[in-house]
Amino acid sequence: MLTADFDFPLPPERIALRPARPRDAERMLVVGEGGIADAQVRDLPSLLRAGDLLVFNDTRVLPTQLFARHGEAAIGVTLIERAAPDRWWAFVRNARRLKEGDRLEFGPGLAGTLAARREDGACLWALEADGLVEAALERVGAMPLPPYIAGKRPADEQDRADYQTVYAKTDGSVAAPTAGLHFTPELLAALDAAGIARTTVTLHVGPGTFLPVKVETLAGHRMHAEWGEVSAEAADAINGASGRVIAVGTTSLRLIESAADDGGHVRPFTGETDIFITPGYRFRVVNGLMTNFHLPKSTLFMLVSALMGLDTMRAAYAHAIERGYRFYSYGDASLLRP
Repeated sequence: MLTADFDFPLPPERIALRPARPRDAERMLVVGEGGIADAQVRDLPSLLRAGDLLVFNDTRVLPTQLFARHGEAAIGVTLIERAAPDRWWAFVRNARRLKEGDRLEFGPGLAGTLAARREDGACLWALEADGLVEAALERVGAMPLPPYIAGKRPADEQDRADYQTVYAKTDGSVAAPTAGLHFTPELLAALDAAGIARTTVTLHVGPGTFLPVKVETLAGHRMHAEWGEVSAEAADAINGASGRVIAVGTTSLRLIESAADDGGHVRPFTGETDIFITPGYRFRVVNGLMTNFHLPKSTLFMLVSALMGLDTMRAAYAHAIERGYRFYSYGDASLLRP
């Protein structure tokens, strides 16, 4: 298929720069056999059935956006990939001002030395921290907001709460599993009361989740790899679900499908996945998906088109744009039920 098949016009004013408050007040577009319907996230318990299983991604976003000065130059360093406990690859703003061996002070108790560069422009930093690097990042780092938000405003203290799910547990992501941002303790309690089961898996989201496909055909695209884990307990919960398996977010869906065999049995899994789900893919486990609205020509829009059909998703997105739904990480949600 052609990448251009997954393009669509999106007015820039539809991009959300802040989330709704409370989180579960966001709108939610329900897409299924009955057509398209407008709802809210807080309606989720009534839209699912007792026995359905929601699968959440419990990864936790690290505040990996760092700032420093090198002479007169302002340097921005966004850590994107851990190479070792004290070594991270990063995208660097004003990287041309730096040479290998340069050392920067990012804040109290955290410094780094530029150790290497690679072909995609990323720079390897040898970090020096007072204690664990993760603890130092919590002190001096900012949330690594997606480029379509960071280009409009800087991250602030409010983003430390807004860009993190309420059930985040396992450190490792440089981007949030954004479908999960809609959930509140009250909504989780309502789901429990409705007999809707839930379990968690872990997939550490990388920066590639925001990248559009730049080649002309899907066959020419190389998917970014991300590390994930499905525990034995989570695999048992998924295999034993009495109702439908509904992934909360494309990250959860990709990991579940990576861990499943051809017969749809999910095995415990630890490692990287670079699964690229496009129209024609046969889903092994997942029956539905709750997700946000995605970038044109992105692998995520291709994934939802694989689940629901490209024509259906084109119609759904056109409806969402016409009705004023908000897009991307801090935007509204969709519930896709094939």
